Amino acid sequence: MKVKVFDCDHEKDLEESINKFLSEFNGNIIDIKFSVSTSVFSEEQIYCFSALIMYK
Repeated sequence: MKVKVFDCDHEKDLEESINKFLSEFNGNIIDIKFSVSTSVFSEEQIYCFSALIMYK
């Protein structure tokens, strides 16, 4: 089993990165995990969208 990690500031960027990976992928996807985290810097809210793809 192998893993691929994606980490983006915007959900659309994450979507594009995953779709590009999947379009070029030849194998079996075991699972996809998705996570969103937020933090505050000054008065700005910062988002982190990430995904972990497990595959063979």
